[in-house]
Amino acid sequence: MLTILFDGIAYGMLLFILSVGLAVTMGLMNFINLAHGAFAMVGGYITVLLMQKMGVPFLLCLPLAFIGSALLGGVLERTLYRPLYNKPHLDQVLFSIGLTFMAVACADYFIGSSQQIVQLPEWLKGRTEIGEGVLMLGMGHYRVFIIVVCAALTVGLQYVLTQTRFGSQLRASVDDQRVAAGMGINVNMVFLGTFAVGSGLAGLGGALGAEVLGLEPTFALKYMTYFLIVVAVGGTSSITGPLLAALLLGIADVAGKYYIPKLGGFIVYSLMILILIWRPQGLFVRKGGK
Repeated sequence: MLTILFDGIAYGMLLFILSVGLAVTMGLMNFINLAHGAFAMVGGYITVLLMQKMGVPFLLCLPLAFIGSALLGGVLERTLYRPLYNKPHLDQVLFSIGLTFMAVACADYFIGSSQQIVQLPEWLKGRTEIGEGVLMLGMGHYRVFIIVVCAALTVGLQYVLTQTRFGSQLRASVDDQRVAAGMGINVNMVFLGTFAVGSGLAGLGGALGAEVLGLEPTFALKYMTYFLIVVAVGGTSSITGPLLAALLLGIADVAGKYYIPKLGGFIVYSLMILILIWRPQGLFVRKGGK
């Protein structure tokens, strides 16, 4: 039981890092980017190719995956995404889902359709067991690593959004772009930086999740539903909601697939429906928020 709970927390933390960039772009920038999973896939492939082709150590591949995905996100934001900020949400959805299918096709053509294997360092392999019987806790070393990294990123992201000048500029730019620009805030650069960081976090999540979730060209589509569930259940007004939603869904998914394998996916969607019936705006929403 404790092992299932631990694995569920690790899976939930990974889902949060994969989804938080989408929560930021949807909640703070009011842009629906369904190509978010494609940036996660890019981060995963950067890690795999660097390790397999160039022998780059795994720990060094993680920041490179973040930087590569962030740079790609910044370029696409300047060239393709920015003209759509003031367009209807349907246009944003159709455009971004089109990018996702293009990314899947490119990955399949240039890299292949087979699932990629990530060779972890020896110290991240294996597991440690504590206790015995029903109270035995089996902790996989890599899952401990995921929890530590994701927890540190969560604290850092919360600090940036709530305690720094950039976070204040971002909130001001979202609330009223015209007034923010009149006060000297470079709204375009704020949105560029936000989109790039969100894309980079997705890439980092893809790099961390390649060994746990598997990496193949359909990755961007396979887990897109989970990203949307995390954002919808948690709300988009803060990162606290998506974090709690990701943990709940991670634990429910792991426990459901263990105890009721045939109904594992059904449990996650049932939980989503019940939470949204109870709180249609998500678990956390600003007073007066929509």
